[in-house]
Amino acid sequence: MTKSLLARALKLLARREHTREELARKLAPHAEDSSEIERVLDECERQGWLSERRVVEQLVHTRRQRYGARRIERDLVRKGVSGEAVAAAMADLKPGELDAAREVWRRKFGGRLPRNAAERARQARFLQGRGFELEVIMKVIGGREQN
Repeated sequence: MTKSLLARALKLLARREHTREELARKLAPHAEDSSEIERVLDECERQGWLSERRVVEQLVHTRRQRYGARRIERDLVRKGVSGEAVAAAMADLKPGELDAAREVWRRKFGGRLPRNAAERARQARFLQGRGFELEVIMKVIGGREQN
């Protein structure tokens, strides 16, 4: 049974990176007990097939062009990434937050500054929904170019 469980794990990892928690959840219905899952996960980590660092890199890379640091942080936590890895990823994301927010805003609104309060609120809600901090949002829709 462990051999087929390992084969399932490799099949899942071949498609995309998984956290240990995600992989354990996906393997659980196919295992007789949790110790069997732990042995498979340990083997995958030992062989370098399962890597939290790669999960973080992949998620940050794919979501950075569409989302802010708060949203990415939430997604990492949901996937079961350790607190230290999340903190390290956030430290790397924060310096580029303003530029990322500007780019998302430009793509959505064509770089048009809001003409009235209702439009400003609409643009701010959009950027908040994408996970950007209010301070960053105000700099973007306020048209101020300073960091």
